[in-house]
Amino acid sequence: MPAAQIPLIPRTKLFGNPDRLQPQISRDGRYLSWLAPRDGVMNVWLAPLAELDRARPLTRDTGRGIPYQLWAADNRHILYAQDRGGNENWHWYALDVESAEARDLTPIEGVNAMVVGIDRDAPDTLAVLLNDRDARWHDLWRISLKSGERQLIHQNSAEIASYVLDRQLNLRLAVRTLAEGGKALLRFEDGKLEELLRISHEDDLTTGPWGFNRQGDAWLLSSSIGRDTAALFRVDWASGAQTQLAEHAKANVGSVCLDAETLEPIAASFTHLTQHWQVLAPEVASDFAALKAELTGEYLLETTQTNAGNLWLITAGSAEAPAVYHVYDRTTRRLTKLFEARPQLKPYTLAPMHPEIIRSRDGLDLVSYLTVPAGDTGTRPQAPVPTVLLVHGGPWARDVYGYHPQHQWLANRGYAVLSVNFRGSSGLGKAFLNAGDLEWGRKMHDDLIDAVNWAIAEHIADPARIAIMGGSYGGYAALAGLAFTPDVFCCGVDIVGPSNLETLIATIPPYWASFFETFARRMGDPRTEAGRRLLAERSPLNSAARISKPLLIGQGANDPRVKQAESDQIVAAMRANGLPVTYVLYPDEGHGFVRPENRKSFNAITEAFLARHLGGRAEPIGEDLKGASLQVSSGADQILGLAEALAQAC
Repeated sequence: MPAAQIPLIPRTKLFGNPDRLQPQISRDGRYLSWLAPRDGVMNVWLAPLAELDRARPLTRDTGRGIPYQLWAADNRHILYAQDRGGNENWHWYALDVESAEARDLTPIEGVNAMVVGIDRDAPDTLAVLLNDRDARWHDLWRISLKSGERQLIHQNSAEIASYVLDRQLNLRLAVRTLAEGGKALLRFEDGKLEELLRISHEDDLTTGPWGFNRQGDAWLLSSSIGRDTAALFRVDWASGAQTQLAEHAKANVGSVCLDAETLEPIAASFTHLTQHWQVLAPEVASDFAALKAELTGEYLLETTQTNAGNLWLITAGSAEAPAVYHVYDRTTRRLTKLFEARPQLKPYTLAPMHPEIIRSRDGLDLVSYLTVPAGDTGTRPQAPVPTVLLVHGGPWARDVYGYHPQHQWLANRGYAVLSVNFRGSSGLGKAFLNAGDLEWGRKMHDDLIDAVNWAIAEHIADPARIAIMGGSYGGYAALAGLAFTPDVFCCGVDIVGPSNLETLIATIPPYWASFFETFARRMGDPRTEAGRRLLAERSPLNSAARISKPLLIGQGANDPRVKQAESDQIVAAMRANGLPVTYVLYPDEGHGFVRPENRKSFNAITEAFLARHLGGRAEPIGEDLKGASLQVSSGADQILGLAEALAQAC
C-alpha cells in the first residue's frame, strides 16, 4: 500500500497511556502487579497470577501517575516511587497489598531518595540512600517496611558516589570519584574503607561493581580494564581473583540474569546492532532455546522472578510490535502470554527498523537505526523523502533496535527516521565512548552530519527537507545543528536541551557532585581558561545569531538537570535577533514530559511544525491540548492551528 494511503495512527494511541505496563511477579509466585490507567492516571494494579480477570487497582493517584513499581521481599508490600512535578526528589512508598494502604518511607522534603537493596534474607528491610544531611552526598540507611523506622548504615563523610551491599544488606564495596579523574573501588571491612581497585578515567564509565552472590564470597564486575569492551567477571572476595564469564568483541555487557537461589549469573546480554544472549549456566540452556523458538524479535528477562526460580517474567517485542509480556514456567517449559502494552496499535501498519553501520569521516563505525515511511517494502524509500534525524540523550547512552514510538509516529507521517550512535555513546566499547571526550558540538556533531550525508548519498533523505530533533543531549544537538551547521537542516525540535554548557555545568543538581569530574573531563573543565573557552565555543547560545531556520522548544519548568533558564535564554536570543522560535513550557513537568496530556499536546504541536517545514502528513491538533498545562510564550502563530487550539483549550 502506498504510504499516502496508510491510515494515520492517532497520536493518542502512540503517546497516551499504555493499557498495562511493568508487570512484576511476587516472590512467592501468587500475584502479578502492574501499572495501568485508573481514571486516566497510571496506578498500581494487582491480580492473582492465575486469575488476571480479578484485577483491582491498589492506588488512587490523580496527578502525574506512578512511574515505577516492584515487589518487596516480604510478598506483602509493593514499592513505588513518586516525585513532585518532575523535580526528581523521589519519595519511596510501601504499599500493603492486603489493605491497599501506602506508607511514605522517605517523608522528607527536598531529598533525592534511592532504594539500593532488597532481598529475601531481610524481607522487612530496605537499604536506601538519602541526602538529607548533605544535599551533595547520600548516606546509607536501613528502613523498616512495617514501621518506617530507619537505622544508619554508613554516614557518607568520604564523598562516596555509590555503595554495593551483599544480600543481607551489609555494606561491602563503595565507589569514590578521584580528583584526578576516574574512580577508586573501595572494600569495606572491619568498619573501614580500603582501596581495592583504581579505575582510570578511560575506564570509569565502562567499569564498575554489580552485586554479590547469595553466599557473599564473590561479586560481579563489569570491566574494560586492559580491553576495549566491558566483559563480565566473577571476583572472589577472599583472594580477589577474577574469572571472565562473558564478553563480546563489539559490545559491552548489558543485562545479567541471576539464578534465584545462588544469585550466580546464568546468562548475559550484549547489544551491538541487535541483542544477543550468552548462556553461562548449562542448566538453563534448554530454557533459552525454548524461549528463542517461541518468541519473535528480542526479549528481556526481568530482574524479578520467584524465589524458587521456577517462574520468569519475559518481555518480548520488535520494531513493529510494542512490548508483549509473558510468564515462563521452567518446570513445564511453558510460555504463557500475559498481556500487551499497546494492543490498540494492532490495526495499524507499523514500519520495520533497519540496523545500519555508517562510517564516520575518520573511520568510526556508527551503529544506527533507520525507519523508512510505512508502506515502503525495502530498506530504502523508492525516492528521497523528508527525513528526521532523531538524536538520543545522555550523551552517555545509546539507541537500540526495537519498538520506538517516535520512529513509528514519524514514519507513519511520511518521514524517514534516522537514529545514530555518535561517538560518546555507550555500550559499544570504551574507545568509542572516549572518542567523544571534549567533542560536544565538534566531532560528536560531525558524526551526525556524516549520517545525514550518508542518508542523502543513499537516496533516503531529500537534502532540502531534513529536520533534527531530540531530548536532553538530543535537544542540545538540535540547537547545535541549527547554530553550527545552519545550511544542513530546514528546522529543529529541542526538548529540554541545554543551550549554554557553562550554565549547564554550573547548575547541575547538588547530588551529582560525584559526577562533576566526569563532566569536566568529557565536556570541558569550567575551572580552567581552556575549558571555559571550549564550553563557550560549543554553546549554541553564543552562536544564536547564526540560526536561520525555524525552531520549536519544549521545556519542563521543574527540570533539575537542564534548568528552564537554558531554554529561556536561547528563546530570548532568537527573539532579539528576529528569528522564528516557538516556545512551549510545562509548569508541572521536569526533564521530559510524563503526563500523557502534556506528551500528546507537545507531539501535536511538533507534528504541525514538521508538516509545515517538511511537508509530511499531519493529524489536526484538534483537542490534543485539552488537559495539558502548556504555556506558549512565543511563536504560536508559527504553527498552523496552534493559536486556535490554545483558545479552545483555555
